[in-house]
Amino acid sequence: MKLATWNVNSLKVRLEQVQHWLVDNSPDCLCLQETKTTNEDFPHSVFTEMGYNSLYNGQKTYNGVAILSKHPVKDPVYDIPGYDDHQKRVVSADIGGIRVVNCYIPNGQDLGTEKFLYKMEWLAALTKYLETLHPKDHPVIVTGDFNIAPTDLDLWDPDGMRDQIFCSKDERDHLQRIFDLGFSDCFRQDNPEVRQYSWWDYRQGMFRQNKGLRIDLVLASAPLKEVHRRSFIDPAPRKSERPSDHTPVISEFSGPLKSPGNTTIP
Repeated sequence: MKLATWNVNSLKVRLEQVQHWLVDNSPDCLCLQETKTTNEDFPHSVFTEMGYNSLYNGQKTYNGVAILSKHPVKDPVYDIPGYDDHQKRVVSADIGGIRVVNCYIPNGQDLGTEKFLYKMEWLAALTKYLETLHPKDHPVIVTGDFNIAPTDLDLWDPDGMRDQIFCSKDERDHLQRIFDLGFSDCFRQDNPEVRQYSWWDYRQGMFRQNKGLRIDLVLASAPLKEVHRRSFIDPAPRKSERPSDHTPVISEFSGPLKSPGNTTIP
């Protein structure tokens, strides 16, 4: 299975870019964030014609997530079960025997603000939900725009950003709790020493200077770690005209799973 995650920062604006990327890369599953479109306006027919099933959870102007899959999408879940939140940030489903959880984690604005407290509360609710999926024994992928840089290797200026948003101790502690459930960071597993980014601010030529952050992640549960083949970041879409400020992150898995059901990755 070739799975990708991409914060497109408005699907309406970048629909053609997404179509081109699907044709050029042919992922089995593409998880989108910040679609910024209502469910009624989601262009599912476009993706159906391309051979993709669509699952989406959106709202006007803000947030919004979607999963595009070549394989059947089963048992969909919208939002975080048991957590009351009007912001559309999560959609998940079983795809090829793997539970895929697509997330758009809150930005948090600045430390100590109400939006930061919301981010902390939201992450706690997500972690509680992920625990119910038994990731130490079952195949689960949680992916999306985490708005957290896991380590200083994922920042262009770790000293200048120390204890700021995206890399504060509180944020990283929450991310570590997800790792402690049995998840691993696929890109870092495959690229232990590489300094590469998935997001660059639009301002001040940050992409041209390669001053970015790696905040878009693919996390694989313990059974999937054993069949993870490679992970990489594709910077090409960030070079497009009117690009998203994020670029796709891709992970590939293949082989039989040592988990209940002994699923073979499609």
